[in-house]
Amino acid sequence: MKPGHEIRLRRRPVGMPTPGDFELVETRVPAPAEGQLLVANGYMSVDPYMLSRMDEAMVHMAPFAVGAALDGAAVGQVLESRSERFREGDIVVHGLGWRDLALVDAGNARAVSGAFPVSAHLGVLGMPGFTAWTGLRLGGLRAQETVYVSSAAGAVGSAVGQWVKRSGGTVIGSAGSAAKATRLVEEFGFDHAFDYHEEDVGEALARRAPEGIDLYFDNVGGRHLEAAIDALRPHGRIIACGMIAHVERDLPGPANLPLIVGKRLSVRGFVISEHEDLRAEFLATAEPLLAEGTLRSAETVFRGLDRAPEALLCLFDKTAENFGKAVVEL
Repeated sequence: MKPGHEIRLRRRPVGMPTPGDFELVETRVPAPAEGQLLVANGYMSVDPYMLSRMDEAMVHMAPFAVGAALDGAAVGQVLESRSERFREGDIVVHGLGWRDLALVDAGNARAVSGAFPVSAHLGVLGMPGFTAWTGLRLGGLRAQETVYVSSAAGAVGSAVGQWVKRSGGTVIGSAGSAAKATRLVEEFGFDHAFDYHEEDVGEALARRAPEGIDLYFDNVGGRHLEAAIDALRPHGRIIACGMIAHVERDLPGPANLPLIVGKRLSVRGFVISEHEDLRAEFLATAEPLLAEGTLRSAETVFRGLDRAPEALLCLFDKTAENFGKAVVEL
């Protein structure tokens, strides 16, 4: 048995979670049984979908259980292996974050390259980067198209913009501050970016894409979705992987939904876990680009397991200056 620590859900939140809804607990982690690995987590991920899992009525994933450790993507080093597939010292990604030591079934772990900072496997090479690449593929991205992505300074949005630019397209992003919008243009190659607190989304799109947009990559919903429906050209597409505005509070749907019919728009939602068959192709495409520096990675790092709740809540703090992938260094 080895001493470890984990973050548990102390009580189910009412509305937005607070630090008191979590607790840090000392644990004893047993040696791995046959087919298991003992992993020392180096980094864990916090992601917007985790807020939805606080809700007992979560639809497409199991909700977090009160009194139990939370979970999510993590990357770490194998300390002990009882599986022929892995050796001690291997770097693996798995789903038992929110703890410093993880007892992982080998079938739920994936070995990753040590050629990159290991945290990249939670960001631009991990679920957010894979979501961006897959979403654009499902959305039928074509060369020279104009794409709008909401929450563009987040882990998914910042990757979406880079993939659009590689296709030769024009990309417009919305972000939660002027500083974030500036970074999107100057560091990540966006053609346009704006602070949605300072500019009306519809007016911002009309100014930056007066002839309309071809594809909207939706991370937010709400007013962003409504403005995108207005801005889309006939036969435009919407690819939706998140609608965080509706998770945070009870918002009505867009008032202009009849335009979906009038403009003959296509709307597709997706869940990245259903597209695992594309991961190898994604990694074969993304890893060389990251190695040569033409695919950029951005992270906001919180140090210490005890800061994991703070890192999660930061994703929903409109005054926070977090940019790219939020990770917790353990």
